[in-house]
Amino acid sequence: MEWYIPAVHGFPSPPMDKVYVSKVFSFTPDYWNFINAKEVVKSGSGYCIRMEDGKECYQKENDNQLTYKIEHIYPDYSLYPELTKDTAYGFMSRGCPRGCDFCHVGAKEGRKTYKAADLSEFWKGQKNIVLLDPNLIACKEWKDILQQLIDSGAWVDFSQGVDIRLMTEEKTGMIKHIRTKNIHFAWDRYEDRNDILPKLKMFKELTGWDKRKLTVYVLVNFDTTIEQDLERIYTLRELGYWPYVMIYDKQHVKKRG
Repeated sequence: MEWYIPAVHGFPSPPMDKVYVSKVFSFTPDYWNFINAKEVVKSGSGYCIRMEDGKECYQKENDNQLTYKIEHIYPDYSLYPELTKDTAYGFMSRGCPRGCDFCHVGAKEGRKTYKAADLSEFWKGQKNIVLLDPNLIACKEWKDILQQLIDSGAWVDFSQGVDIRLMTEEKTGMIKHIRTKNIHFAWDRYEDRNDILPKLKMFKELTGWDKRKLTVYVLVNFDTTIEQDLERIYTLRELGYWPYVMIYDKQHVKKRG
């Protein structure tokens, strides 16, 4: 496997048997250059998730999913030498039961979190692990997954928002034993404050971590006012968390001042 290299300085691209094209967002422009290949396969959420009546809908006919064997093969990290130097990337779980209107995970992976892989499928002793799981602790095998991360002894980056609403003292205790420089939570819906704030307080008290390790995604430009956005940001700062603003539909956002 290798990167497809388009024509450069008038020289044609070498012919390929099959070229895979993927994109995350539907608004991302398609690849417009001629692709010199016998077969071109396009897939990914940018092709199979579309907005219909204000909701994201899964279009199966546009989703060329990889086979089980390919999905579970050890990644070819040589394709991204700079990003993967002593770092492993992967999913141990997929799906999310929440079904939020602003998120395409439910449409793409299902409204249930399930274990997708053991750590050994994409990690072989690298110093760092970047987890891509959308809702890890909603998985019924959460204890097995967290224990594998503890046993790895690697630095773990929970790159997606861990569902603080599902946090318990037992889950907190296990996460505390994972080597991590930062964990991400989310406060997307303003009305969830009564579920989220007590859990954030509990997690911080039990771990003793400071804001350098505690990030909370804050969704704006979806269904909240500026006042509600600022309230969430200031409240998180007071609790000792680092708010990270995420702008919904950023490419069409209008400035508010």
